[in-house]
Amino acid sequence: MSDELKPLFFGETNNTNDKIDDSKTSSSENENNLESVSPDNNDEELKPLFFNNDEERTESTEINEQEELRPLFGSSNQSTEEKNHHFSGSTLSDLPDDFVPIQRAEGVAEIKNKNSNFVFFFGTSASGKSVILSSMLYALRSRFGVIRPQVGTPNSRESMVLLSDFFENISRGILPERTTRDQVTRMDLVFEPNNKSKKVKPINLTFLETAGENHNEIRRGGQYHSSVSQYLKADIPITFLLVTGINSAHQEDSLLSEFLFLLENEGRNLRNINLILVISKWDLSGTQKPTSEDLDFFVKERLPMTYQFLETKGLPKTYYTIGQLDKNNQNKINSLNLDSAENLSKWLYKSIAGIKLDYEGSMIEQLKWSIGLK
Repeated sequence: MSDELKPLFFGETNNTNDKIDDSKTSSSENENNLESVSPDNNDEELKPLFFNNDEERTESTEINEQEELRPLFGSSNQSTEEKNHHFSGSTLSDLPDDFVPIQRAEGVAEIKNKNSNFVFFFGTSASGKSVILSSMLYALRSRFGVIRPQVGTPNSRESMVLLSDFFENISRGILPERTTRDQVTRMDLVFEPNNKSKKVKPINLTFLETAGENHNEIRRGGQYHSSVSQYLKADIPITFLLVTGINSAHQEDSLLSEFLFLLENEGRNLRNINLILVISKWDLSGTQKPTSEDLDFFVKERLPMTYQFLETKGLPKTYYTIGQLDKNNQNKINSLNLDSAENLSKWLYKSIAGIKLDYEGSMIEQLKWSIGLK
């Protein structure tokens, strides 16, 4: 038991008839046995083992230290030139014609200039969305401060053209034209209040308005055009103005409810969202300003499903009118009334900035102003 352990050999040795006797074998004999299984040529390098005895290795297993490692390719039929050709963006044209790339998530990544407060108008065709937008902008500009295109935005020139058209036409009593289908009118603007208080700060506003035909696409579980849905799916601060005319509200209750459900499906928490229902064309009722009871009764009677949604989620509602229209030309305003535009603009600013647009200032600010300090 004091002898050293000897290696086991699973293959045949040169002396197959010799048996190893543990009690008689000396250390020198052990060395001879080890030499008997060593390669005949001591200078020859060890060869890798192959599991298939019939397979002959014809290629050299040496690795040239100067040669860079090449990527592996699935096809063994590729030429050496093809294997040495590194994949890069310049080789995309060499891909097979039947290659189909995976498309990115639709629209979400395409929204530019997210550093803004988005305002989305929802309403069917001829509901008054464009009229409300143009009159609100006119009220902000003529009553509450300066509104202008954001500098450096891709559509700054288009926004300036739209603003000029809106202001010129509405001051002449001309209503704006309807929006083109499958297109989103986007206006990236900056509003600077004329309030002297430092707490009433400028805000970025991005107004989004599209044709009423696009909103009809969501009926019965339908989907928006990608130009519209990208804004609903994106993670951006957004305010919703739901517009319906006083003469067509009873026909749009279901559509308004579907839109509210759609917002919830997109992950919008309606209890914490900036959203308001606007009953437009209130002048058709014969009055310019309803009482809160009249407005509540109208919505409850003509829009029962939407009314329950608003009440459950605690969402506000209001009316809208721009004055008296010409009886012979409904695109012409005889008497312009901006009261509704002012009220809705104030609500919009407070819902975004968290402070009243006509904030009177703190006591310290009022004291400074009284002695002529800024």
